[in-house]
Amino acid sequence: MINTYSSSRYKVHKKALATYTQGVLDTYHVDAESVLNLAFVGKRKMKDVARTYKGEDVALPVLSFTYLNDPDNATENIIGEVVICYPQAVLLAAERNKKVETMLQQLIEHGIRNIFSK
Repeated sequence: MINTYSSSRYKVHKKALATYTQGVLDTYHVDAESVLNLAFVGKRKMKDVARTYKGEDVALPVLSFTYLNDPDNATENIIGEVVICYPQAVLLAAERNKKVETMLQQLIEHGIRNIFSK
């Protein structure tokens, strides 16, 4: 299951991104009952998260957190979280001459790849 969290000011097609994300998870043979949280945040929130968890004072485009080896997660079956800075995704899309939706998909895939490589 994919849980998507986003402010109403960000143009995120939750259903389409959830379908795409599930497809990426299927390549990792993830159990259908597993949960992944997707959060789309602004620059200030991403900067706070990066400062707290990475010690970097910058709004990164994407951060991921894995709960795969977390004993407290044994009953909830949460894989992890992918946090995407929506304004940074828009800037990256413009720099790389891509659609925002395509850039979001690439950032989601990057975050999931990081979850399974940790």
